Amino acid sequence: MRSRSRERKTITAMIALYCRQQHASAGEFCADCAALADYAAQRLEKCPFGDDKPTCAKCPIHCYKPERRAQVREVMHYAGPRLLRRRPLLAIHHLLADRKPAPELPRRQNREQP
Repeated sequence: MRSRSRERKTITAMIALYCRQQHASAGEFCADCAALADYAAQRLEKCPFGDDKPTCAKCPIHCYKPERRAQVREVMHYAGPRLLRRRPLLAIHHLLADRKPAPELPRRQNREQP
């Protein structure tokens, strides 16, 4: 499975776990968590590293807005340890991916081509 796809599943699982236990939502995300999951999916799709994307903790580019970054940090802080019991394969893949070094920054293509 590609890293972006796995990362999308991981962040969605973390947000679901967080929302279910912190906001007492049953089955679906609350409005705030749904917005955060959509935002995270958009950011993953636009990642300049593509499928070579490192984990967000290792990434040299911080593509989340500061307030969203704080929300994701809170979600990960709560759900990360609990994910190991609920979704062990996702958690282990995420931990292994976090050990890989970040790739070099992709070069920008010159937009002034004729």
